[in-house]
Amino acid sequence: MKQVVVVHPYVSGYRLPFFQRLEGELASRDIRLSVAHGTPWGKDAWRADARQLPGAIELPQYTWELAGRHFVYRKLGALATRCDALILSQALHTLDSYLPVLRSSGPPVGLWGHGGTYNRSHSAPLRTMKRLFTNRARWFFAYTELGARQVISQGFPAERVTVVRNTIDTTRLAADREDVADDQLTALRKRLGLRPGRTALYIGGLDASKRIPFLLAAAESAARALPGFRLIVAGEGSQRRLVEEAVRRGEAVRYAGRVADEGKALLAAAADVLMVPGAVGLVAVDSLALGVPLVTTSDARHGPEFEYLEDGRNALIVDGAGLDGYVAAVVGLLGAPARLTALRTGCRSGAQEYSAEGMARRFADGVEGLLQPLRGEPR
Repeated sequence: MKQVVVVHPYVSGYRLPFFQRLEGELASRDIRLSVAHGTPWGKDAWRADARQLPGAIELPQYTWELAGRHFVYRKLGALATRCDALILSQALHTLDSYLPVLRSSGPPVGLWGHGGTYNRSHSAPLRTMKRLFTNRARWFFAYTELGARQVISQGFPAERVTVVRNTIDTTRLAADREDVADDQLTALRKRLGLRPGRTALYIGGLDASKRIPFLLAAAESAARALPGFRLIVAGEGSQRRLVEEAVRRGEAVRYAGRVADEGKALLAAAADVLMVPGAVGLVAVDSLALGVPLVTTSDARHGPEFEYLEDGRNALIVDGAGLDGYVAAVVGLLGAPARLTALRTGCRSGAQEYSAEGMARRFADGVEGLLQPLRGEPR
């Protein structure tokens, strides 16, 4: 069997099902998968979502900050040379990716990444550096169609790009939602003081990119406009203290901590909308799989998965209207049952396009392409 090594920052709870499916998908094609990873650091460490993947290799890792930027180096050692293909992160701060990409010998290298830059702005020199670095790879695994178009526009060969459609285990999450019993839902609403038609949910990290102070202020304002309104916050992060202060301050916010899929499904069963005014990433897939429309803003630094949302079809995207406009959008949607039902229908139909099984198949297709020699190379 040929061996492919995928190097990842760490194995998170949402990424675990993908790696498990990818291992089986590649094995069916006579390819052995090895996953090597570091450990969570920075805001990832705050989220406390690392998981164990049997057979995965934990790498020695070094991190530091320079001029306001964080960098990480994972010692690949013989893994970088004793395999048939190597797949690394496209991120510029991941320094262990540079040498395998830039050297002229060794196994072919694929890069897995966003394609473009979503969560911060890059200077012209950094954009040039990212383009040159990316174009040295043999293959590119893009999170989304937009990311693929971005790398192709920068000169990467289109025939060597795979769009994986980054996602979570939507099959399991949708099943968990269907399994929520009426008595569970009744008990949750009684415990948290929730009213049907007046409940919102936030799922995700509690850090600066998510605009947590804005979210909490929006919840308090919505509660003033709509008596009985409650926001459930589910997640962990460096700004957890702000959420706990909001809980102590009034009745608008309930804090559920970090929840697994079963807990997420139960909370979603009680919620009418998802409130995510900050960066939207994989919570877009949560929204589709759970059938709960998401209300966000157009001016946040969204992740690639924001591409899965369509204003008025499966989400409500508020166009730079500030806090008052965002609150008005949430309250207005809660007061329009027909519109809310239409968005829920749009969520469920969109969910069919994203699954961990489909992502594993597409990724495996790209691996097979990566393993094929280029024209003129020996087979």
